Amino acid sequence: MNLWNETKSIPISRQMVWAAYQKVRSNKGSAGVDSISMEEFDANRSKHLYKLWNRMASGSYFPPPVKEVEIPKKDGSVRKLGVPTISDRVGQMVVKMFIEPRLEAEFSPNSYGYRPNKNAHQALEKVRENCWKQDWVIDLDIKGFFDNIDHNKLMLAVEKHVPENWVKLYIKRWLEAPVFKVSGELIQKQGKGTPQGGVISPLLANLFLHYAFDKWLETTDRSVQYIRYADDVIIHCKSKAHAERILELVHQRMESVILELHPKKTKLVYCRDYRRKGNYPIVKFDFLGYSFQPRTAISKKTGGLFLGYDCAISISSRKRIADKLEELNVSKLSFKSIVGVAQYLNPMIRGWVNYYGKFKMYELTKVFRLLSVRLVWWARKRYKRYKTSIRKGYKWLATVRKQHPTLFYHWSFSDINVVA
Repeated sequence: MNLWNETKSIPISRQMVWAAYQKVRSNKGSAGVDSISMEEFDANRSKHLYKLWNRMASGSYFPPPVKEVEIPKKDGSVRKLGVPTISDRVGQMVVKMFIEPRLEAEFSPNSYGYRPNKNAHQALEKVRENCWKQDWVIDLDIKGFFDNIDHNKLMLAVEKHVPENWVKLYIKRWLEAPVFKVSGELIQKQGKGTPQGGVISPLLANLFLHYAFDKWLETTDRSVQYIRYADDVIIHCKSKAHAERILELVHQRMESVILELHPKKTKLVYCRDYRRKGNYPIVKFDFLGYSFQPRTAISKKTGGLFLGYDCAISISSRKRIADKLEELNVSKLSFKSIVGVAQYLNPMIRGWVNYYGKFKMYELTKVFRLLSVRLVWWARKRYKRYKTSIRKGYKWLATVRKQHPTLFYHWSFSDINVVA
C-alpha cells in the first residue's frame, strides 16, 4: 500500500491512522459520548478505523461532541475534563503526530509539559536549581486556562507553522466541537476553550503559551529564569522589586491575550534558607505535587544540619494518597494471604514511590505508616489470633517484612522501610 492514497483529497494514509490508533490504544482511557470502550472498539477495529480514515481523507470528518467528566480537586472544586470518543482520539492523534515535530523545533527548552523526552521530574529538578540561585519566586496560576484559550489567537499561531489547509480545517473543527455536559446539556463553544482530555489539546495549549508567554518573557527580560509545565509556571527573580515588576508585566500580558491570573493562587515567594534570612510571610509554594520550602538538611561536607530550600511530596499529595487508601478499604480486602494484598497494591505503591520518591523520599514515611496500620487491621480481621491484640498484629507485619523484604514495593527502599 502506498504511503499516500492518490484517490483522496487529503493526504492521510491508512498507515497514519494505524500508527495513531496504536498510540491511543497504549494510552488507554475511557469511552466518550458513544459509550464505546477500548475493548469494544478493538473488537470491531477494522470497521472503525476504515470509517475514520475514509472520512478524514475526504474532508468529510466532523468530530462528535466531547463528553464532560468532573474530577474532584484538592480545594473541593472540580476539574472538568473533556473526553473525546476513541475514534476521535485516533483522528486527533493523526494530526498531532503530523504537526508535533515541527512545533517541537520551535518550543522553548523551559517548557516541560506534555512534550516528548521531557517530564515533571526534569521540571522539578530545574526549579530546585533555580531556587538555590535566585531569592524570589513568582508562583503563577492562570485562571481556567484550558477553558479560556482564545480560538482566533490560537489559530494565528497555528497558521504561522501549519500551511496545510486540511490540518487547519480539522483543528478548527476540534476547537468548535460541542461539549456534552454532565447535566445532559449540549453546549456550543463560544470562540474559546479547548478540552482538557483531548489528545491534541496539550500541543495546542503549548503552542498558545509559547507565544502568549514563553517568547514574550524571554524577550521582555532575559535575566529572568522560568519553568513552565503546561499552564503551571514558576518564575525566578533576584529581588522582591524585580519580582513585583515582572508580575505586573505578566498581568498586563495575560490581559492582552484574554487570560487572567488567579488573584488568590498567584503569589510571590521568598526562598528562605541559612544564607537568605529575610523575614517575609510566604516562603513556600507547590509545584507538580511537590512543596518547595525551607527544610533541614545534612551537610555533605561537615555532616551537620543546616537550613536548606528544597522540595518533597506536598501535604495535599500526601492527603490524596491517604484518601486513596481510605477508598481502597485495605482492611476489608478479601485476599486469602498478604501476598494477594501486596500484588493488588504494588502497582499503586510503585507509582507513588517512583513519582514522589524522586526527591526527599523519607517524606513518604507518613504515607506508608498509614498503609501499615491498614495492613495490621487486615490481619486482625483475617486471623483470629490477632483480633484482640494490635501489638501482635504489628509484630506479625514486622515478621512478614523480615521474611519477605521485597513483598511490598516500598519495603525495598531503606528511606521508607516503615512497618510501625
